[in-house]
Amino acid sequence: MTPPLADLFRHNLWANLRLLDACVPLADTHLDAAAPGTYGRVRDTLLHTFASEERYARELTKAARDDLLAEGMLFPGFAVLRERATASGEALVEIAEKLAPGQRIQGVYRGAPYDLPATVLLTQAINHATEHRAHIVTILSARGVETPRLDAIGYAMEGSR
Repeated sequence: MTPPLADLFRHNLWANLRLLDACVPLADTHLDAAAPGTYGRVRDTLLHTFASEERYARELTKAARDDLLAEGMLFPGFAVLRERATASGEALVEIAEKLAPGQRIQGVYRGAPYDLPATVLLTQAINHATEHRAHIVTILSARGVETPRLDAIGYAMEGSR
C-alpha cells in the first residue's frame, strides 16, 4: 500500500509539471508579470519554487549537489525547470514513501543549528509549492490567461491516481 504522505507528493509533482506546461507557451509579458501580494514575477516565482524544492530534497536526503537552482540566477528555461522539478518532485515522493515514524533531521539554517521532525520540512515543501502555484495562477488569471486546474480532485479526476 502506498503511504498517504507519498500521494500528497505525487499530487505536488503533477501540479508543478502541469503549471510549468501551461506557462511554456506564454509570452514574456505574462512571464514577467507580477501582482501585489505575490512572490514576484511569474518567471522568478517558478525558479524560486523549484530552487526551494531542490533544497528541501537535499536537506532531507543529505545528498550533496553543487548545481542547485538558485534565486537570482538567469532563468534556465522551461526544459531545465521541468527536468529539475521532476527530479526533486520524484525525490520527495521517494522520501515520503520511506519516511520512518518519528524520523528527524538535523542541520544548520541561517547560522543556527536545528533538529526537527522530517515531517516539518515535508509539510513546508507542500505548503510552499501550493502557495507559489497560487501566486502564479493569481497573476495569470488577472491577466486573462486561462490556467489549469491544479487541485487534488482535478488530479484524481484526471486519472493520475
